[in-house]
Amino acid sequence: MLNKRFLAVAGIGLVGALAFTASPASADPSGTPTYRDLAGVGSDTTEGVMNGLSQVILNSSNVKQIASYDAFGTATIKTKEVGCELNRPAGSGNGVTALVASVDAANNCIDFARSSSNNASSYAGKNLTYIPFAVDAVTYAVRGDGTLSRTLTKAQLTSIYNCGVAAYKPLLPQFGSGTRSFFLKQLGFTDSADFVQLANHTCIAEKDSTGTALQENNGTLVTATNQIVPYSIAQYLSQTAGVVNDVHGKVVLGALDGQSPTVLNTASTMVRDVYNVVPTAKLTDANVSSVFVGSTSKVCVNTTTIKRYGFAPHASCGDTTLRTPN
Repeated sequence: MLNKRFLAVAGIGLVGALAFTASPASADPSGTPTYRDLAGVGSDTTEGVMNGLSQVILNSSNVKQIASYDAFGTATIKTKEVGCELNRPAGSGNGVTALVASVDAANNCIDFARSSSNNASSYAGKNLTYIPFAVDAVTYAVRGDGTLSRTLTKAQLTSIYNCGVAAYKPLLPQFGSGTRSFFLKQLGFTDSADFVQLANHTCIAEKDSTGTALQENNGTLVTATNQIVPYSIAQYLSQTAGVVNDVHGKVVLGALDGQSPTVLNTASTMVRDVYNVVPTAKLTDANVSSVFVGSTSKVCVNTTTIKRYGFAPHASCGDTTLRTPN
């Protein structure tokens, strides 16, 4: 449960926190050491903030402790010094799936997965723990040079994604995206790999003109003035502030149910927790525990970094009660 008073204050501080910008965090681990105690993959939404945290969180030897690999980039990544070359997991679902594969293979190639949605029920029996660390909100984006409404209700947005409003061409990011899964669930839909082939959803596009799956939170992929797409408010804030690569292009955020999208707050219709997912068996591992577990963990105490990337710190940061069902 979100602590609304806490987050209201945190939301107000986001603009100030974003005001002092720096060079965008680079894709994949930068600097030394190349290989680190904890390697993570997954969500596009939280890759920026986790990249930022990876620059400031140090282990007992005073070296960087986290290696966070972006959702998109080279086809493959190498996460440890010996072996551990694998296809790059793109999105929350693919990140958690890669973590499960690493656990099953007992190869320690992946230590945690970034997830922008609570998809724990999809991994029953996998013994994972979803540890919240920040709060985001999702709204919709349209091109600023178009005439589509920038003030929609959730009911209107549901109609659009039910192919009920001809003026709109709805878009969705790739299947496996946490933002996609969360967004559709909020509209009352059940996500699936064939979602855009189902009745009432065939007007939705999830690929560009070349057949490439659309990356979430990338406004440059919105190429027509009748297109509409879900967008993370935290990602938009950090992109336009220059703390991550700015790919918002010509899109602007819409006000959903009358709530301003320019500051993250608990009044937003589609508020969501974001997580780092770890094997439950490793909660007592010194590296995992020190970085992720509890309110005094290294991630949780770095609230300035979390705010700088457009997120609000989570009132129950480090909590370990959310686990996959048996």
